[in-house]
Amino acid sequence: MSPAGRLAGERVILTGGAGGAGAAAARLFAAEGARLCIFDVDVEAGRALVDELVSVGHEARFHHVDVSDGIQVGEAVAHALQWLGGVDVLFNHAGTVIVRRLIDTSEEEWDRLMDVNVKSMFLTCRAVLPKMMQQGRGVILNTSSISGLTASPLESVYCTSKGAILQLTRAIAVEYRGYGIRCNAICPGFIRTPHGLREMDELTHAGEPVGEAEIRAAQGRLCEPEEVARAALSLVSADMAFVSGAHLVVDNAWQAAT
Repeated sequence: MSPAGRLAGERVILTGGAGGAGAAAARLFAAEGARLCIFDVDVEAGRALVDELVSVGHEARFHHVDVSDGIQVGEAVAHALQWLGGVDVLFNHAGTVIVRRLIDTSEEEWDRLMDVNVKSMFLTCRAVLPKMMQQGRGVILNTSSISGLTASPLESVYCTSKGAILQLTRAIAVEYRGYGIRCNAICPGFIRTPHGLREMDELTHAGEPVGEAEIRAAQGRLCEPEEVARAALSLVSADMAFVSGAHLVVDNAWQAAT
């Protein structure tokens, strides 16, 4: 672990950190000196990632957590705070997607997507904020999407959830500024992750072609997970000490061109 890293000594809770851009962030944050607690439902991938990090000298732990479950979140945060001794950064990255027309979406599907994408952030923030308030400092970063800023066919519920994340981010930033707590959001475009590739495949099969050619036209190329991780690192680091209530779009000008 680098003692001179941008997150040297910072205590981080990262949800959805077992794979994709979350895992890329875990590796980068650890390399920059952070101590990490990773929350995810993927036990095999989460434990393998922690083993990898620990094997090269980083401090990391994995917790099997369904972040849409309040009891599980509360228990995991309590264990994380005990091990870390506090928390400086909460990176809410866990999320999922449903590709379906609104009229074909069941109530159960709506509830599940809103639970995983939005309720989870309410639960983790509610569990972590008291400790940050006590400390008089803290940073929260929430993963939204360009789908929280623009609409797309077959993703009404997904777009709704990602838009809600942006408003939750702004509200937290305003409500807890007086406690020295910052809250921002990151809005990626299509990323080369299993989640991103599955979304592209499902959209294409549903009649909305979103392949490599369409991605090139919209954002030049697929975003790499490490590029999202580097943007996240910037937002949670002291470099952004006066940035709160904002969102950073990571889409190579897709949204700017619409």
